[in-house]
Amino acid sequence: MNTENQKHLENLSEIRSIMERSSSFLSLSGLAGVFAGIAALIGAGFAYWYAYIYNARNIVNKHIPYYELTDEVFKVLIIDAIVVLVIALASGYYFTHRNAKKKGLKLWNATSKRMLSSLAIPLITGGIFSLIMIFQGTGYIVSAVTLIFYGLALVNASKYTLKEVKFLGIFEIILGLIASMFIGYGLFFWAFGFGILHIIYGILMFTRYEK
Repeated sequence: MNTENQKHLENLSEIRSIMERSSSFLSLSGLAGVFAGIAALIGAGFAYWYAYIYNARNIVNKHIPYYELTDEVFKVLIIDAIVVLVIALASGYYFTHRNAKKKGLKLWNATSKRMLSSLAIPLITGGIFSLIMIFQGTGYIVSAVTLIFYGLALVNASKYTLKEVKFLGIFEIILGLIASMFIGYGLFFWAFGFGILHIIYGILMFTRYEK
């Protein structure tokens, strides 16, 4: 009887594992978060150096780190942001693909597609809204907006992946709301949200699920 019960328990455990794999995207890699965070910190460091040190003549208020962007500075910072995004996406794909292969899971399936669509809608909306704000002359709050929409995207996509993603999203939203109250310090909040928080999240994910 005990042996039969044990078999039933093993079968139930296997069924549960199969259901979790089919309903959740479990291949996210903590190393992807770490590398994305490092790339964000390097990008933010370059942006600070270029805007506040190399182009110090563009600072209009020396009491707080806020400046008016010239076309030249704006173009360089846009390129900087694009480079950081490409590095983050490339590292994310590489480490997630490696983790999926290691676990014997498919990288592209119905669940991963649902997760990406849930992630993309708030991200694209936030990106377009940020561009509108920049062209409308209210770009000084874009850092807060990007943090908030990124957090919303993570929370929205978290139902298809690991629960830690939801907590990261909530922290990003809170940080974005705080950043909206401290105009002029957006770059520092951006560096903390996309840099430090990603590194902390990545280390926790790696030690919990991959180590």
